[in-house]
Formats: sequence, structure tokens, C-alpha cells
Amino acid sequence: MPKLFIVTGGNGHLGNSIIRMLKNQNHDVRALILPTDSKKMLISLNVHVFHGDVRKIESLEPLFDLSGTDYLMDDVIVIHTAGIVSISARKHPILESVNVLGTKNIADLCLKYNVSRLIYVSSVHAIPELENNQVITEINHFDPNLVIGAYAKSKSRASLYIMNMIQKGLNAIIVHPSGIIGPNDYGHAHMTMMIEDYLNGFLTSRINGAYDFVDVRDVASGIIQSSVSGKIGECYILSGHRIGLELLFEQLRALSGRKKKIHVLPMWFAKLTAPLAEIFYKLRKLPPIYTSYSLYTIQSNSYFSYEKARIDLNYKPRSLDETLYDTVKWLVKENRVKRNRILKFINQLKPMQKNKGS
Repeated sequence: MPKLFIVTGGNGHLGNSIIRMLKNQNHDVRALILPTDSKKMLISLNVHVFHGDVRKIESLEPLFDLSGTDYLMDDVIVIHTAGIVSISARKHPILESVNVLGTKNIADLCLKYNVSRLIYVSSVHAIPELENNQVITEINHFDPNLVIGAYAKSKSRASLYIMNMIQKGLNAIIVHPSGIIGPNDYGHAHMTMMIEDYLNGFLTSRINGAYDFVDVRDVASGIIQSSVSGKIGECYILSGHRIGLELLFEQLRALSGRKKKIHVLPMWFAKLTAPLAEIFYKLRKLPPIYTSYSLYTIQSNSYFSYEKARIDLNYKPRSLDETLYDTVKWLVKENRVKRNRILKFINQLKPMQKNKGS
């Protein structure tokens, strides 16, 4: 049966990846973007674009208007990706209103209109960290007091609201992606910026640490599949492969043909200079990739299990080698690498052996 998908955050890295996948499956899609955002990319994908702000519930009502269509509310699936991802040490002025109030507004409208299903994109940061590197699995109760950082707390509060609304009859599922990377990031997500800066020679130092990274296309696929086989009221971790930064940059070096390894900063020095790094990226009008909170994150427990998603959603993330290869190739194609280096990158890009992760 045909379905109508409503995707918030349509211009975002995950949002536009989901939309591309849905259109390849011949679904009708309505995309929500900010009033100031360009709709050019989405129009090219044959998507119905709506301008609005998740913080203003009245601007969201047109998304749910089915007049003039053959769809019923039973045919409508909402995927809520809109939100602010922040690794800043400081609380973003609108972090709470977008991530929490925005999610409340979407959930309230989904219940009001009795849509078939709401898929809320939370984060693994909403799940409390376990000690001694115990494997982290899904939870069914969220407490912002048990997580660290403004972003994590906002995602925890929003997830708690969704769970409470499920008790009131909302047909919803929560997904928890880990660190998203991959092609088709037309904005400036943190990991894309890190890879881009490395390729362009701006990033000359790194620190030691590790995190779990997942391909945006695998997260998109898991989300879409959750609309089919996911269980109402359940949460699903959509993680990928945990990798040390040393190996990550070594793979990028091999892909890009860079001869020199970047410097390794002592953690004490990185923590000392983190505020300066934030100022540097602020002057460039770009989100920071190096903050005191990001330093905490790469030292935290990032052993996540996607076993539940594997069983219910047939979820299986691709290798990081493939993701990094496709990301670098896409950045070259989009001319986001220095022009005098593009030919070198294109000539030297070769897929590496499949990495099973660590």
C-alpha cells in the first residue's frame, strides 16, 4: 500500500539521505525545512517542500493537511530528524527549544492527527553511559540527570516525552544513531567538517581516543525499515563500528595520498586549548569539531550494541572503509577539497579492504 512520508529536517545530512532512499523506493515525501532554507536540492528530488519551524506548532499544521490527496492518516508516517547536534561546551541558546519543544510539537500533532507511525531520531547520547566499558543497549526510561552535556540532556528529555506520549496512544518508535558520517552532507556536520579540514590541510593535529561511527545511509535504511517492522514503543540503537582515531586518520591518509601523519596532541594540552579551537571555528562561522565536550566523548564508553535492530530491522551497517571512501569521493565531487589537490585525490582514491570494525 502507498505511504506518505513526512520528514522534518529535510535539508539535513540524515534528512536528505532518508528522502533520497524513500524516493528511490517510489514513495511520496513531504519535507519540512526552515523558512530561510533553500528548497533547490529537495525540489530536484521531486519532493513536496514545506517551510516551517518545529518550535512553532502553527507552522507545522500544513504538513498534516491531506485535502486534495487520496491519502488517509493511516497512510502517513512521520520521521522526525530535525534538531540541533551540538558538541559545544556551551549550551546553545536554542538547543532546548528545538530539540525538546520541537519534538513535543511534532509528537502532539502526530497524536492529534492519529498518524500511522512516528519515528523519532534521538541519539545514543540520550542513553546513560555504563562503567567499565560495558556494552550499552536500549533502555525504556530516560532521565536527563543521568547523561552528560547539554545536547545529551535535550535528547533525553525529548525521548522521555515520546515515551510518555506512547502511553497516551502515540504510535511511535525511537531510534538512537551513534556518530553519523557519510556522503551527501550539504551542511556542515561535525565529522564531515573534520574529514574536509583534514583533506584540505587545515587539521594538522589530533588526539587519542575512539568512538562508534555509522554510515548515514545505514541509519536512513534502519529508520525506513523501522516504519515497516519496528515495534511500537520500542527503541533501537543504530550504531556502526567503534574505531580509534589513530586508525581513522590512517585510513583517511591512505585514501587521500597524504604522506605526512598529523601530530598527536597530549590530552592535557587539547583540553587546555579547546576554548581557543571553539573561537577559531566561530570566526569561520562553522560548527567546532574540537571542544572540551568532544574530548570527553572520545574518551567515554562508546561500546554500543545494535543487536536488537539487527533482529527486528535486519540492520547491518557497512564497513567504515566503504563509508570513508564514499565520503572522500563525494567531497571531491562537490569541490570541497582544494582544487589543486582534487586530481590527486581522484587518481589515488581506491577502496580499501572491508573493515569489520573494532
